[in-house]
Amino acid sequence: MSTIDLSKYEVGYDIPAAIGMDEADIQTPCLILDLDALEKNIKTMGDYARDAGVRHRVHGKMHKSVDIAKLQEELGDSCGVCCQKVSEAEVFARGGIKDVLVSNQVRDPLKIDRLARMPNLGARTICCVDDLANVADLSAAAVKHGTEIECLVEIDCGAGRCGVVAGQPVVDIALAIAAAPGLKFAGIQAYQGAMQHLESYSERKEKTGIAIDMVRTTIEMLAAQGLECDIVGGGGTGSYYFEGQSGVFNELQCGSYAFMDADYQTIHDEDGQRISEFENSLFILTSVMSHTKADKAICDAGLKVQSLDSGLPYIYGRDDVEYVKCSDEHGVISDPDGVLQVNDKLKLVPGHCDPTCNVHDWYIGVRGGKVEQIWPVSARGKAF
Repeated sequence: MSTIDLSKYEVGYDIPAAIGMDEADIQTPCLILDLDALEKNIKTMGDYARDAGVRHRVHGKMHKSVDIAKLQEELGDSCGVCCQKVSEAEVFARGGIKDVLVSNQVRDPLKIDRLARMPNLGARTICCVDDLANVADLSAAAVKHGTEIECLVEIDCGAGRCGVVAGQPVVDIALAIAAAPGLKFAGIQAYQGAMQHLESYSERKEKTGIAIDMVRTTIEMLAAQGLECDIVGGGGTGSYYFEGQSGVFNELQCGSYAFMDADYQTIHDEDGQRISEFENSLFILTSVMSHTKADKAICDAGLKVQSLDSGLPYIYGRDDVEYVKCSDEHGVISDPDGVLQVNDKLKLVPGHCDPTCNVHDWYIGVRGGKVEQIWPVSARGKAF
């Protein structure tokens, strides 16, 4: 059940449904979860990680939900979460997640101070470092609060964002971390986000192979200095099988696999088919609100309830109607045969799940046509 008391919330004003409600009565637009599909996805990834002999640290930035992270621990044996922001990480720590990685750099003094206090919430606290100057600041904050911050040195393995060149620069930062009071060198972060979405299996394999070689060489150099890596982290929904079988990575950081979205369903497996091991479990539930044009229906899911950075959503389970464009509060649906009626409900698969979830307050979990779970998007708005 939800981590919060739902009795004070009024359906239609500040929450879209109530436990036990028929799916047909859920207020729209909102996010709904097919609980059977969600649980299957979580178990599938958990089984893979277990069989491959690697850990799975779920990416909390995808769902921003303490309840879902706990479900991933329960059903998928996840070892913890990774986040991108300190405030986001703090939500998971306050919610009872005991192992939290900020898979990003933390440089602002106030953010560093808050990070250094997170172990007092009972959570193993880890962050990424790609600059020697950051080491002293993290150390000072940890010493001030009498805590320990674990650090991963981030390698730029192709994304061109954060991270240092593999090899000696990693060793230099790792040695500084290991020598700094209040800090612990925990390993390497090597995640390549953009590569996850390449349609071609062979292209994804090639780019992952380059990253694996970088990491392997760096691990050997660290070992020569007496530095062992507890965590060698990376891998996402589009490449986890490469890292998982590499013999180099020991921790996967997949996020979207639990929900899936339209963009991830464009990538191909080894046989040139769309990846199929994970099912759609996340949908934007929307209602038809107008049908004054014979061949066009208007729904209540527009720009304000979804992110279009990866394209338009598609209508789940239908090939007779198509979501074709939107404005702030309206979605336009091509309905050439006039099959839709006002108040019909449709399920949209968003183009990109992460930023879509970030604009909602609630997940409505549905099973067998009934509302079974209502979960807050716990870290909603925690962008700092």
